[in-house]
Amino acid sequence: MLYAQTTPADKRAGFRERLASGQLLRFPGAFNPLSARLIERKGFDGVYISGAVLSADLGLPDIGLTTLTEVAVRAKQIARMTELPAIVDADTGFGEPMNVARTVQEMEDAGLAGLHIEDQINPKRCGHLDGKQVVDEHTALQRIRAAVDARRDPNFLIMARTDIAAVDGLDAAIDRAKALVDAGADAIFPEAMRSLEEFAAMRAAVDVPLLANMTEFGKSELFTVQQLADVGMNLVIWPVSLLRLAMGAADRGLDELADAGALTRLLPEMQHRADLYDLIDYEGYNHFDTSIFNFTVAR
Repeated sequence: MLYAQTTPADKRAGFRERLASGQLLRFPGAFNPLSARLIERKGFDGVYISGAVLSADLGLPDIGLTTLTEVAVRAKQIARMTELPAIVDADTGFGEPMNVARTVQEMEDAGLAGLHIEDQINPKRCGHLDGKQVVDEHTALQRIRAAVDARRDPNFLIMARTDIAAVDGLDAAIDRAKALVDAGADAIFPEAMRSLEEFAAMRAAVDVPLLANMTEFGKSELFTVQQLADVGMNLVIWPVSLLRLAMGAADRGLDELADAGALTRLLPEMQHRADLYDLIDYEGYNHFDTSIFNFTVAR
């Protein structure tokens, strides 16, 4: 009922403990608070909050138009709805090193378990599009050092994302990942890896946790959880998958409504009212007011 019972500090500590185990943790992307609760119910390890999804939810492209406040508010709404740890895409940190520092503390206060900050220039773009540009190494390291210095909870995960592989190749990505770790990054997100061999090369190069991004229609082949575990990945995200599935279903539903004038044929594809009420724990609110849950929902 209401929000998670696990405190943000406990979520972070538990997340760090599981991450240190070396097992591969699965973090589907939540596009709203309710989908975060569904991710938890289905037995996944955590929730990912994508900057591309937050932008798309506002009808905007993923080019750095969202503000720190917008992202922090929405991330808090998602993170507080689940007992699972949530990590958020903080783009380039929303400004200069001082802004990066504020970003970290805002996300701590929002209840996140961690964030990642990338080395693209602004205006940034989706990590799987062509034409990306990255900042010089000094600037990239400044961002991570500022994030680490600003952190108040040592269990809050500071992850460095590098997009340089698509610009200068795998060797450059390995060199930058090593430098980012030396700057204090707790984990590395090597964006747009094209093969398992590239993931394996990154794994051999650094000894911190690594994240694999299994976004559809991108540069990376969609590897299975087992394939990624076999090459030593520690986290895997499917950042936009649930949004794509939901919007695909909505698109088909609107077509059906326009063509047939009713949605009767699609009822088997819909979440039943009873399942929705169960997911939001409608009955639990009866603890406060017995007039709230005084009905039954027929299947």
